Amino acid sequence: MVTYIIICFMVSSLTVIGIILAKRIFHKQLTAKGQYHLWFLLLIALILPFIPVQFFSFEDSYIAWDFNQGNESGSSFRITEEVQNSNWMQDYSISVDRSNLEYVNIVTACIWIAGMFGWTVLAIKAGLEVKKIKRTTKPVENTEIQVMFEQCKEQLNLSKPIVLGESRLVNSPMTFGLFKSYVVLPVHFDEWLSMDEIHYIFLHELHHYKSKDIAVNYLMVIFQIIYWFNPLVWIAFRKMRLDREIACDHAVLSSLDENCHKEYGMTMIHFIDQMSRQKNVPLANQFNGSKKQLKSRIKRIASYTKETKRLKLKSTVIFTLLGVLVASQVPLISAMANDQHHYDFKGENALYLDLNEHFTGYDGSFVLYDLQADQYQIYNKNKSTLRVSPNSTYKIYSALFGLESNLISRENSTIKWDGTLYPFDSWNSEQNVRTAMKNSVTWYFQELDKRNQAGDIHSFLREINYGNSDLSGGISQFWLESSLKISPIEQVQLLTDLYTNELGFKEKNIQTVKEAILLEEKSDGILSGKTGTGTVNGNEINGWFIGYVEMDENTFFFATNIQNKENASGRMAAEITLSILEEKGIY
Repeated sequence: MVTYIIICFMVSSLTVIGIILAKRIFHKQLTAKGQYHLWFLLLIALILPFIPVQFFSFEDSYIAWDFNQGNESGSSFRITEEVQNSNWMQDYSISVDRSNLEYVNIVTACIWIAGMFGWTVLAIKAGLEVKKIKRTTKPVENTEIQVMFEQCKEQLNLSKPIVLGESRLVNSPMTFGLFKSYVVLPVHFDEWLSMDEIHYIFLHELHHYKSKDIAVNYLMVIFQIIYWFNPLVWIAFRKMRLDREIACDHAVLSSLDENCHKEYGMTMIHFIDQMSRQKNVPLANQFNGSKKQLKSRIKRIASYTKETKRLKLKSTVIFTLLGVLVASQVPLISAMANDQHHYDFKGENALYLDLNEHFTGYDGSFVLYDLQADQYQIYNKNKSTLRVSPNSTYKIYSALFGLESNLISRENSTIKWDGTLYPFDSWNSEQNVRTAMKNSVTWYFQELDKRNQAGDIHSFLREINYGNSDLSGGISQFWLESSLKISPIEQVQLLTDLYTNELGFKEKNIQTVKEAILLEEKSDGILSGKTGTGTVNGNEINGWFIGYVEMDENTFFFATNIQNKENASGRMAAEITLSILEEKGIY
């Protein structure tokens, strides 16, 4: 939720600032309508954060954000060692310090919802005010005025019925009504307004109707409810309403003779003298407004000149360029919203299983792929596509990347120990790829990644389609309960590609990795794989076991992920996996 609020705030704020700057820089190159239409780009931008991220596809972009991660310096060497009788099940995990944002997210969501609820109440109140005005509206009985209204409609090519009335609850002409539209004036308006002034008012209000400004009012109210926390949005909508009135004034002036322009401006001044300020009704377009707004409008009326085709063309070009800038925020939105989302699995050749008894006490998933039958067997469809941190299972690919980059080789993969003391004796010595994989020596693979550098690692991850390929968590931390995330189905697909060398890497490097993850051999098959445990603030919250079983005539690939507030370890994931494989007669 915190990330989502940040996305909404950034997108809305950047767009508002961009439009305001564009209006100031290109003020003389924009038509009156063009200045108003620029604000429609804001309405588009406000929608963008609510478009599902799967609609955005930027395969060549590398923009990574992770607001839920801790700093790299926040890791500590609180180590958990889990040893079973079977040695390969031992799982060493570094506990990383991460701020628990669950409480923050809940509080943020409550504040946001409370704010939206409050503004929704105000919007409903505004709707009731409009409804009350409708009830008190009486039809205009003056035949001459009715004829003039119809003539104005005909002049603007409007054929749909519009109710013309007067109400004691208004002291400024207004237009409202989404499905049944009204043009309402103060009672007895014909007693102190001339016919020419009434004619100008009708043209102004009908231009609002023609421009669909009534519908825009509803959109603005909805966005003000959602973005109530951003004052820039409120400022923008206030400016948008002023620009709309100026554009409407300009449209009226363009349809009048030049000698009528002054009279049109005087009509506004007449209202200021005769009527008190009208209370703002968000769902209606009002002829009158604040003194500051009326002053701006009158200045524009006084300086009115007919717009040329050249000016209109410039205005269109500026709108298009600014539209491109607004659209350029889409990759940012996609990357920021892409923190933890589901892998898009088509579900072909998939059989869904009920394995609840194996996952008692854990929220998890199991994926099994039969290479010969080309069929998936999946427990927990939703969790099987959820991307989570890979932790030590990533070490398989860190080793492969190191081999492919010639940082290490099959014959010489030794990295010297730098003397840092770790709680495990097996870590406090030089390592090669086999010993480092066997003992899950985290510093070995962190050193490989540092030597590879982030750009090269990201290229590798993208090449093999490794989860979200997000390295924003830092070169030595991104795979430890941080930014890099992958789903169980993707783990299985990657292992399959690794085993069959569909990745296109050197065969000897693939073979070296296979040998490094070999766990044990039995009469009925060979088991290879890697465990992984995500330990945050001393609690084991994320357990993995991925691998494959080679049999005489077939190979089965698997990935098990379990999650809990504690005791969700790679060892437990391995125990669950072995019980399922035994039950299925695979291993």
